[in-house]
Amino acid sequence: MTHPFVHPYVPNTAPASRQAMLDAVGAASVDEFYADVPADLRLGRDLDLPEPLIAEQDLARHVSGLLRRNRAVEPGRLFLGAGTYNHAVPAVVDEVINRSEFLTAYAGEPYEDHGRFQALFEYQSLMGELLNTDVVNVPTYDGYQAAATALAMATRITGRRGILLVSDAHPDKLSKVRDYVRPIADLVVVPTADGIADVAATRALIGPDTAAVWIETPSFHGALETAIAELADAAHAAGALLVAGTDPIGLGVLASPADAGADIVHGDIQSLGLHPWYGGAHAGFIAVADDPRLVMEMPSRLFGLASTDVPGEYGFGDVAYDRTSFALREEGKEWVGTAAALWGIAAGVYLSLMGPQGMAELGETLLARTAYARRALTALPGVRDADGAVHLREFVLDLSAASLTAPALVAALRARGFEPGLALDDTRLLVCVTEQNTQTDIDDLTAAVRTALEETHR
Repeated sequence: MTHPFVHPYVPNTAPASRQAMLDAVGAASVDEFYADVPADLRLGRDLDLPEPLIAEQDLARHVSGLLRRNRAVEPGRLFLGAGTYNHAVPAVVDEVINRSEFLTAYAGEPYEDHGRFQALFEYQSLMGELLNTDVVNVPTYDGYQAAATALAMATRITGRRGILLVSDAHPDKLSKVRDYVRPIADLVVVPTADGIADVAATRALIGPDTAAVWIETPSFHGALETAIAELADAAHAAGALLVAGTDPIGLGVLASPADAGADIVHGDIQSLGLHPWYGGAHAGFIAVADDPRLVMEMPSRLFGLASTDVPGEYGFGDVAYDRTSFALREEGKEWVGTAAALWGIAAGVYLSLMGPQGMAELGETLLARTAYARRALTALPGVRDADGAVHLREFVLDLSAASLTAPALVAALRARGFEPGLALDDTRLLVCVTEQNTQTDIDDLTAAVRTALEETHR
């Protein structure tokens, strides 16, 4: 006799419990809940999972064994970026966000806790100062969502469908954005010229149906866009918006895209006090001017100062709450969804610790070490720059004339204890330098690459 499977950790798998839930919702079987999922997307079989471990200590030992398979790399020998970055995190950031009143909060709740609301208000204020914008949202789930939402906002504001991507965007971000805006927009990728936007080609493509010109600065390859003002003027002349993705880590020394005419600025705050942990802690931001046309299209939560019944006292609460899906439900412009409020608090602590001077020094350090690493590595035989743009933190090496392919070089350097970067294909290597990579670390990487290339000739 075959006994029904009951999972030791999930009591609702018991037949009686499952049937009671089906009866309560009027469903004949669980399959009814997946009727909208196309058959070709369904697995059609049980998941290939190991048998459940009954004892808690056995499960803990099993998970610990899996975690031990991860290989740690010394911070100075880690040159891998591509969206998740190994920036230094001050100890006080972890100390603050591990406090129970912050750590256990979902999306900034509970409502009566104005201390948490104030922490998020301070984060928004600090980000607004760094980005030189008036309004910044409570963090979205990640930077990819922020990008997609920013572009969706542009289509609603302009009533148009066309989006022109004129920078080299992270392929995963681009994939996510395509999925998100496909029902409401037509996205065209304009090839870059020497690493940055091709202004002439962009001008030629901007038309009466263009909702947004989308730039990424720094780009996926670390290139800094130099023609933001020109692109903004071209977009505005046609009634379109300029939507700019950026990493705030460099804005202590670089001008914000908003200063050059960007209407909506978005990005990820992972670099601001969030660890790279197994792929990172990520959270997205969207920033705009204090213009109702822009603000009222933001689906995310906004916290601001609020007056109270007691003269001279104030609190913190939602701003323009009636524009959100919390108030409008299914009539909302977009669903607010899960916020990454804890990461916003972490970034707020980080920015308050760094201050304007600290952010300026950090930006200068990143620019200087990026330039130094490019010079050192491109001096090696067969190694060239992939473009002539100015870069922040990341750059691409052209290995087409080198004695090793990019994947082979990565394998050779890993054997020496380095993570030298991401192989984009056989001939291109994306290298990342942060403040945790000293000049000595860069020299060590250069020497290791030289040795690997020379050994191939022997």
